[in-house]
Amino acid sequence: MNIEIIGGGTFFHVRNHLALAAPAYGTTARRLGRICYDYAGREYNVRTHLTKMAGGDEGLETNEDVSKLVDTLIADKQTKIIFFNAALVDFQGSITTSGPVGYEWSDDIVTKSGKYEERLKTSNGEQSMLLWPSDKILPKIRKERKDIFLVGFKTTCGASLDEQFLTGLHLLKSSSCNLVLANDTKTRTNMVITPEQARYYVTIDRDLALRGLVEMAVARARGTFTRSTVVKGDSVDWNSDMIPDSLRAVVSHCINKGAYKPFNGKTVGHFAVKVNNNEFITSKRGVNFNHLTQVGMVFCKAQGDDSVIAYGSKPSVGGQSQRIIFREHPGMDCIVHFHCPPKPGVKVSTRSQLPYECGSHECGKNTSEGLAEVGDGIKCVYLDNHGPNIVFNRKTDWRKVCDFIDKNFDLSKSTDQVDRNKVSVV
Repeated sequence: MNIEIIGGGTFFHVRNHLALAAPAYGTTARRLGRICYDYAGREYNVRTHLTKMAGGDEGLETNEDVSKLVDTLIADKQTKIIFFNAALVDFQGSITTSGPVGYEWSDDIVTKSGKYEERLKTSNGEQSMLLWPSDKILPKIRKERKDIFLVGFKTTCGASLDEQFLTGLHLLKSSSCNLVLANDTKTRTNMVITPEQARYYVTIDRDLALRGLVEMAVARARGTFTRSTVVKGDSVDWNSDMIPDSLRAVVSHCINKGAYKPFNGKTVGHFAVKVNNNEFITSKRGVNFNHLTQVGMVFCKAQGDDSVIAYGSKPSVGGQSQRIIFREHPGMDCIVHFHCPPKPGVKVSTRSQLPYECGSHECGKNTSEGLAEVGDGIKCVYLDNHGPNIVFNRKTDWRKVCDFIDKNFDLSKSTDQVDRNKVSVV
């Protein structure tokens, strides 16, 4: 199996002897290659691909060249992890034949761009250029290969920690990355961002951040997942008799206390009820839990450990954890998970989340093994830098579950550490 590292900057050729560029010289990619070899050289074949700007010899000069390389890596079944550290030119450009400030652009005033197009003459004086965004490459990797573990990189300049985090998180979510390393060129701060909306290795020590990134990537890439097949079907109404009153009351309590905070219109966390050994009803993926009466729940039927049929919608990524917990904790048939921290001084059973991606079998096993009884018919484990899983029997008094939550967790805050009084989260 291969670890593929792509680094260096690219050009967009506007005319002969004139190009747009994203300056990057492969320093981080080379360093990642050495760290990956030291850390996982016995497990993986580590390959580094540098652009021409970074001194590479693979003919990687433009975004198009990098895109073709990515297509090759996607087609290679040995590709397991991709560190996409290339700096791509964000814009393409064309010299315009006319157009002073305020001129209304049209297609007939732009000229053809290319490495061998006519060279501009300084004697002709000022020139105007029209810019437009380049096509994105990163999102197509996991769109075509969900089994590839994708690490993205995002740069900010002079951002606050929260702004840096949210910028990196947006890249992670929009491109389906498994991890993102965000670095700020002005403050020199690095941070590793995860899909469960947590930040690790917040440091100005670049080497520490890169080593932590590799450690997390290699550990999480070992995760195994149950894939869901969505078939035609109706949602389970939130007020349906199939949803126990106790689960509905606890989730509603958490919603009213602000436990589910939207990012880009969606919330993280999950909740579910066991129907029988092979069937369960769980929250939907990619929705806003604050609108449960509109979005409803999804009915799922397991087909062994590696396949789940979901009716009408994708289930929450935590569905596998839910199944493992229900199986290994007889009598427990309701689960609620949210991304809120414990209150100061609270001591509950805690497990590390760092090596596990949410939704993996390994994450579910880690969660199940960490559950500890905290009351009659109630168990809990706090996943560090992630959030608690609270499990209970549907016949348990929901007030006791809510009291336990209120005494131990701060639902007004989030484990993503974002200060929502200072930074707006959409």
